[in-house]
Amino acid sequence: MIKFRRSTTILWLFLGVLLLAAPSWAQTRPPIVEQLAKTYGLDSYGQLDAVRYTFNLELPALKVSLSRTWTWEPKTGQVTYEAKDKDGKPVKVTYNRNQLNNAPANVKDEIDAGFNNDNYWFVFPFHVYWDTSAVVTVKEKQKLPLAKGTATLVSVKYPAEAGGYTPGDTWDLYVGSDGRIAQFIYHRGGPKKPSNVTTTWAGYKMAGPLLVSTEHRGTADGAAAHIFFSNVAFKLAGSDKWTDAQ
Repeated sequence: MIKFRRSTTILWLFLGVLLLAAPSWAQTRPPIVEQLAKTYGLDSYGQLDAVRYTFNLELPALKVSLSRTWTWEPKTGQVTYEAKDKDGKPVKVTYNRNQLNNAPANVKDEIDAGFNNDNYWFVFPFHVYWDTSAVVTVKEKQKLPLAKGTATLVSVKYPAEAGGYTPGDTWDLYVGSDGRIAQFIYHRGGPKKPSNVTTTWAGYKMAGPLLVSTEHRGTADGAAAHIFFSNVAFKLAGSDKWTDAQ
């Protein structure tokens, strides 16, 4: 079994990791849910064969600094995980998310949990659209949490009985006039810490058809937090070439 660094364990406790909810299209949802997903590339999502990104987390107060790289093939469900173990040795694991029942325990319980967490940060507007059990409410002209000005607040609350790693989580998205998320607040539904993570959504880049925020700075329960994506690249359908996000 792969031995993971203590900081990796902290990260999986750091944010709620939610399993994709079963579709329930009967629920009426605000139009901004689909608008957000389209702004971030939903209509052209099928053009993407693979995307690669490194998720980085820095929590100076907890002396946490970690990085892990994912290669994700949405059409096939194949995922490749690359990181370093506690001794600094490289670790690489490839698995298929459609066959998790047959995967080793460390893949199901640790690696895929990390993938879920990082992927929510990477394409959260898609998850809002896909996770139809979440209740979405909208309020106009709400004060930004980290700067002057106002934005449209899109609050995404997951039901406590929905399962997943931390049911009952709420993600408050502050959407600007350009249709992009500018800032957000994560409220944990369970007792684990941190209970509140507030960051910017900046450093926007295009990874083929995907619009991705690569830079998140703010606080976790009042202490400095920096979450960012590096080495973002993509591979379009019919091509074997990796192209860097711009």
